[in-house]
Formats: sequence, structure tokens, C-alpha cells
Amino acid sequence: MRDYYYDLHIHSCLSPCGDDDMTPNNIAGMGVVAKLDIMALTDHNTCRNCPAFFKAAKANGIIPVAGMELTTAEDIHLVCLFERLEDALNFDAAVNEKRIPFRNRVDIFGEQIIMNENDEVIGIEENLLSNATLITVDEAPALVESFGGICYPAHIDREANGIVATLGIFPEFPFFSCAEYHDGDKRHEYEERFELLKAKPHVVSSDAHYLWDISGRLNCFALECSENPDDIRKALFERLKGL
Repeated sequence: MRDYYYDLHIHSCLSPCGDDDMTPNNIAGMGVVAKLDIMALTDHNTCRNCPAFFKAAKANGIIPVAGMELTTAEDIHLVCLFERLEDALNFDAAVNEKRIPFRNRVDIFGEQIIMNENDEVIGIEENLLSNATLITVDEAPALVESFGGICYPAHIDREANGIVATLGIFPEFPFFSCAEYHDGDKRHEYEERFELLKAKPHVVSSDAHYLWDISGRLNCFALECSENPDDIRKALFERLKGL
């Protein structure tokens, strides 16, 4: 059993709100500086910078997790994480079919840059990634699970795009096995408001859009597993599922 320090909510330069310096290699490098063990890349409604991030993270001794910050039809943000990169990319293709095409205004939102493992630009996403999809909050958990992943509400302690601020409650249904806070100090406040949160694992992550936002050694899970990255990811997902 050992502590693994994590940040499971990070945006790259592919997210319209992500700084251009948030390249796959820069993110992994900042993880080394911050002394993190596990990092998840969770761009808005896409996983297309995850392949490059996986290679950059492995080169820097970071355990990578492929993810996405899904925007539901209700404009609620959900963190979607996958044990396998292949599953994340298959989910990406499914979400792409549920996006509403809306041309990105680069002058307002910035570029949406797809990169390879060398931080070279290999594409630009022309349609805005951060707007709502056609996937409802009720549909999302089962859809993510069908691709081998897990999803949970992002930054429930925030007004913007938080499930509590949007719905007025933390719902019993659909079932979410855990919840994310942006400010871990607010956990007990929310557990007092919503009794069912007390029985769920909690995640505290940065929602980083700039390199300096990435968490340091602040939040960790105690995991019992081998040092093999696949085993560590498996143990992490079991913890998030409350197993």
C-alpha cells in the first residue's frame, strides 16, 4: 500500500479555454515538477490529445489516464475516465456524433490544437468543443460504462457547469460512484447538504487550463497494487468505483 498523488482533471491546448502552452509534453513535465504520480487529460468533449499525452507521460515517469470533460445537454460537466486509451478514443468517436457543430471563434475562445508526442501541431479542430452535446446527464453514466469507463460530476462545488448549481441537488439517479471537488475544503459542507455523498469516494482535482494550475502533491489515493502502470490504473478505477 502506498500513496499515489494525482490530478485527474487537466486541459490541453485542444480545449478552447486551454492555454497554448498546455502541450502534452509540457503537462507531463509539469507533473514531474509537481511530483505527481498519476495525471488524467480531460479536454472538453474530446480525447484526441490523449495519445500524445500518453507517450509524453510515460517518457516522464507519469502514469497517464485518458479522459474527457463531457458537457451534457443540460450544460453539466462530467469527468469521464478510461483505463485503456483505445476505449477513450472509441468513446471520443461516439461523442463526436452527439456534438452540435458550432464554428469556433478563435478570436474569442482561442485555437483548438491537436498535437503529436513531439508537441508538433497535427490538426486544428474547427468546431467549438466546449458547448453542450446531445448526451443527457441521465444517459451519460451508462454510455461511458459501455466503453469501459467511469464518469462522475466535475467540480460540484462550483456554480458554472456544476451539477448541484444546475439541478439544485446531487441526484440519487443516475448513479455516480464518486464526485469531484475543485476546493477540497468544501467537501464536508456538501456532505452535510447531501447525505449520499458521505458514502462516495471523493476526488479533488485542479481543472487546470494553465501549467501553473496543475496540482502539486496535495491529493492522493492509497492504493495496494504492483508498480506496473496498468495495475495502478486498475486499482485507481476500483477506488473511484467504490470497490
